[in-house]
Amino acid sequence: MLDKARAASGGAAGWNMLRGVHEVGEEGGQPVERWADPLRFGLRQETQTDSGAKLIQGYNGAAEWRILSSGAATGSDRGPYLAKVRSEAFFSAYGYFYPSRFDLRSSHEGVRQHQGRSYEVLRMQPAGGAPRDMWFDARTGMLARMIEHDGQGAPETIEVSDYRRVGSVMIPFRIVTSGGDLTAPRERVLKRVDFQPADRAIFSLPPPAPPKAEPAPPPVATPAPPFPLGLLRRRRADMLGGLRTAGPSTRR
Repeated sequence: MLDKARAASGGAAGWNMLRGVHEVGEEGGQPVERWADPLRFGLRQETQTDSGAKLIQGYNGAAEWRILSSGAATGSDRGPYLAKVRSEAFFSAYGYFYPSRFDLRSSHEGVRQHQGRSYEVLRMQPAGGAPRDMWFDARTGMLARMIEHDGQGAPETIEVSDYRRVGSVMIPFRIVTSGGDLTAPRERVLKRVDFQPADRAIFSLPPPAPPKAEPAPPPVATPAPPFPLGLLRRRRADMLGGLRTAGPSTRR
């Protein structure tokens, strides 16, 4: 089934040319930008909040991190949330088309029906990530939906549509996520996609900014040392002695 899906969406030659995935669009009406790495695990997403601040989330293959809109940094390197983020990095980079690059498990779950159409369902799980059931249209071979099972609650459903050709491959420009802990469906609409490779440094938490240098204090005038009293008296005596020696001036 994966061979059919890969051929339908651009072919092995087209997909093997990708060295990065960069998306620009809107999610929930707010600007969003995302980078993913199809060579090894890497994900970064920047989302603008209602207040105009930016929420940044990243994953470098080892740890997940976030910079909140307040500027505070947080994250984790273990637990179910990390598995969810690891899967997001894998599927965002179309890692299922690169089984030789990523360690994963897969199984055929059979044929399912949805809204009058038939789908071949494959369960894919990247090592250390949460599994997803991938629903491929049995007629066209194109991926239509994914259902993620993270074992922490209700499954999350991701519907993909509006496929457009970008370079040599077909990319979905509309992604709608529902279920899980969402109270309403969340729609992401892409405006632009390119495959420029990203600097791996963007997938790691940036180092903290160096502290600002404190301004130099204004110079303090150093008071002159007090004149020694003994020396003052000696100079005064010398002056008086000089006057006596010189005597009164004589006019001619």
